[in-house]
Amino acid sequence: MKFTLSWLREHLETTATVDQIAEALTDLGLEVEEIADPAAKLGGFTLARVDHAEQHPDADRLRVCRVMTDEGEKQIVCGAPNARAGITVVLAKPGDYVPGLDVTLGVGKIRGIESHGMMASERELELSDEHEGIIELPSGEVGQRYVDWLAQHAPDKIDPMIHIKITPNRPDALGVHGIARDLAARGLGVLKPVKAANIVAGFDCPVSVTIADDVAAKAPFFSGRMVRGVRNGPSPEWLRKRLTAIGLRPINALVDITNFFTFDLNRPLHVFDAAKVTGDLTLRAARAGEELVALDDKTYAMPEGAVVICDDRRIESIAGVMGGAASGAQEDTVDVFIESAYFDPISTATTGRALKINSDARYRFERGIDPAFTLQGLDLATQMVLDLCGGEASSVVTAGAIPDTSRAYRLDPARSTRLIGMDIPEDQQRSTLEALGFRLEGDMAHVPSWRPDVLGQADLIEEIGRIVSFSKLEGKPLSRPQAGVPKPILTPLQMREKTARRMAAALGYNECVTYSFIDQASAALFGGGQDAVRVENPISSEMSHLRPDLLPGLLAAAARNQARGAADLALFELGPVFSGGEPGDQAVRISGLLIGHSAARDPYGSRRKVDLYDAKADAEAILQVIGAPAKAQINRKLDGWWHPGRAGNIALGPNVLASFGEVHPKILREMGVKGPAVAFTVNLAAVPFPKTKTATRPALDAAGLQAVDRDFAFVVDPKVEALTLVNAAAGADKALIQSVSVFDQFTGLEDGRKSIAITVRLQPRDKTLTDADIEAVARKVIEKVQKATGGTLRA
Repeated sequence: MKFTLSWLREHLETTATVDQIAEALTDLGLEVEEIADPAAKLGGFTLARVDHAEQHPDADRLRVCRVMTDEGEKQIVCGAPNARAGITVVLAKPGDYVPGLDVTLGVGKIRGIESHGMMASERELELSDEHEGIIELPSGEVGQRYVDWLAQHAPDKIDPMIHIKITPNRPDALGVHGIARDLAARGLGVLKPVKAANIVAGFDCPVSVTIADDVAAKAPFFSGRMVRGVRNGPSPEWLRKRLTAIGLRPINALVDITNFFTFDLNRPLHVFDAAKVTGDLTLRAARAGEELVALDDKTYAMPEGAVVICDDRRIESIAGVMGGAASGAQEDTVDVFIESAYFDPISTATTGRALKINSDARYRFERGIDPAFTLQGLDLATQMVLDLCGGEASSVVTAGAIPDTSRAYRLDPARSTRLIGMDIPEDQQRSTLEALGFRLEGDMAHVPSWRPDVLGQADLIEEIGRIVSFSKLEGKPLSRPQAGVPKPILTPLQMREKTARRMAAALGYNECVTYSFIDQASAALFGGGQDAVRVENPISSEMSHLRPDLLPGLLAAAARNQARGAADLALFELGPVFSGGEPGDQAVRISGLLIGHSAARDPYGSRRKVDLYDAKADAEAILQVIGAPAKAQINRKLDGWWHPGRAGNIALGPNVLASFGEVHPKILREMGVKGPAVAFTVNLAAVPFPKTKTATRPALDAAGLQAVDRDFAFVVDPKVEALTLVNAAAGADKALIQSVSVFDQFTGLEDGRKSIAITVRLQPRDKTLTDADIEAVARKVIEKVQKATGGTLRA
């Protein structure tokens, strides 16, 4: 949004400088992107007087002038046709930068004669496109600064232009009047009311307007009137300068008036040449195959269903986006139909995007203009057409109804402290809202029709804080409602995640953070890839499904590292995995991946190949720190991506707490990883949470009596798993047996059977064990193992 200082002062009575206005705008949320101040470029130029001018001896079009300056008389060679004695000119001295030429002057020789400076034209000073001759001033003293002379006699030539960035929630600031309203509320001046139009209808409008039922929701209100007998042509100088200053090209008076109201009052309009419109105007949905040559002289194929304005023959305009070239106002236009309507923001945005048209009208309609200003804007535009082009106005024709945007919210002055941390007096809050156009009745604030972004009580407080200035916020410590230790903020699961992450890092793993989206092929390898977890609008084809496990991301990261020469890897990730598309089909896990040698985790330790027992030990370490029971068991009910003979689950009955082991070679091959690779996965939520909520550690359970270890060797069938034997031995006496561990396995027996040797640790609690006590437990161990496995004690 661009405007000039003089334009702003048409709506705001203020003495504030450009810098003060720019600072206030940015603080109000209307960030200033650029200030183009012509006066800043002209500070070095002064006035001078030509005392004598004669023909250059070696050039027909050059004159040698003696010019009186503030530094005395100077000789300047000039090629302008109006260079002559007695005129007051603008002088650029050696060393001055001339913006229009992009050069810094020096003393030069032109056809053998020295020239000490230059007499400038308006184009050379970037004041206009005039370059037929040098500037001639009707008054001025030698040595006076040119910028000071302009400030007194032609301030419009040094009118600063301000360019601000408008956020999508502030459509009211897309007009100069709306910007002035914000500045007035801040206290930088007094807002001038919009002048009322005084139009007397001379005849009934011969063109009627209708809205088809299929677009009534997209174009709820349409209005217009005829003005006949206009004299179109160039706009007056003040209007041309105003549009040129913000980068618009003046076309003709009728078109320039619509552009002016678009930026002045945020009221997009369109003018039809009535002689080129056949019959009445109708708002309807575009049909397949229809086309329009728009005002930019491009042909657009209308998207089916887009709102268009048609006469009895063809489409004449794209509603809210751009008019058609066939019925556009030209210099020979005599009768015009001025249209002022309200179009739905979403419908306008959809049409504009489909056609790839970025117009000033679309920019405003898709953000939401003031629907209540539709008829007033039509009257004001008609008044300017009558003033500048003459003619006679008809009565107004309308179709549809202006949308009702009335709404009110309760103003609670105490909420300013709670929401934005500012203590603002109630009377100041009320006066601020009133200055922004809100109507207050008791404690209810009625939102003005030009503020579609205000949709609740919090928005009222935001408006108040914005005007008062958020820069006045002061840092204050949060109050503590009660003494003692505050309640924890993190949930038990979040605390568990934090603990597990720190443990994995302490074990020497490097954390990875990967996307929760993977490709379908990788997801299928880990039991996923169903339609329930397919992403409707994926970032790319490689991110089409939610991940069923963390290992695909870790394996992909390992493959990328191996491709860059990293052979020893220790990676882990903590995050969500998904078994379906419903909110409950999500679990939080932590997974680790080991490839290569142990140097990946411990560069100073012994170098050896990692195996499944490394993954098992790390999984158990994480389970221990998050509070898993010590009596969890190992089973082999594995998922398909684990090696069937070199992996296992750590479980409490059917509840699987963790999985560990080698990754299946097929999976490594599909993922492009050079194996072998071992991994673990811990399901954090599967570990039972403590029944009592306590922030302290449990009491230390240290026995005061010495433990006793007894070794047993059993001969069992080769199909018997060591875990079955260990579990049987542990159940012999749960009060005394602290642990059971395997320390040897021998498979070379003559009958094909194998020997498994275990150590049983007995931990007494109340008395020292006697030989009889130990023997009694040993007999129970042998009985339990024989019953569970059919094994016998090895001789």
